[in-house]
Amino acid sequence: MPSRKKTAMFASAFFTCICSFVIICVVLGTQNWMSSNVHFSGTSSNSTVSLTYGLFRGTCEQYVETRLKVSEITFQVTEKLNATKARSTITAIIVILVLSLLSSLLSSGFTCTNAVSNPYQTFLGPTGVYTWNSLCGIFTLLAMILFPVNIEENGLSVELARACFPTLQAHSSSEHTYGYSYWIMLATIFLNIASVIIIYSYDHARYSKKKEQERPIENAPKDVILF
Repeated sequence: MPSRKKTAMFASAFFTCICSFVIICVVLGTQNWMSSNVHFSGTSSNSTVSLTYGLFRGTCEQYVETRLKVSEITFQVTEKLNATKARSTITAIIVILVLSLLSSLLSSGFTCTNAVSNPYQTFLGPTGVYTWNSLCGIFTLLAMILFPVNIEENGLSVELARACFPTLQAHSSSEHTYGYSYWIMLATIFLNIASVIIIYSYDHARYSKKKEQERPIENAPKDVILF
């Protein structure tokens, strides 16, 4: 059976891993990744398309110059995108976040196992926890990088606006606001770091104690050596 200290430390890491898992589920399941106002100019009037969307679905509204709402559409993101870089990047982000979700789940399993037992295999111990938490953090960070690239470089919002309202004319400007579904991925990264720090603290303390017990006899007090 593990010591109380080990149980407490790994139980704390298990809690952070579970929180990370839940946050990634929220990230995948909500549509508040991006809010965009995309402006188009025409010969007779100007119009603005307001979009709010995530990785799977979203809504868009078209307004004319007087801010009069013309129409509103609910859409599936990938269905509105053609075989373009924007669609490929969205698919890549989804795959990466699924991998992050699996990594977080495995990390939760490893920390739970160590909280209630002493695994014989080295990889099932702190090494495995380090590995899966690191992968989860890396995957999440990669998703956070790819999404803005898709907005700025691939024109995701503009492409979605044109797909919703094909009669739009020349694109003039856009304003983008990242929503909570995007920013809470930072919490996942911090939770992964916290898990690693917790387990490292335990592992380092255990290693230091072991080295202390294995000190060479020449470091022992003289009276002990004489005895």
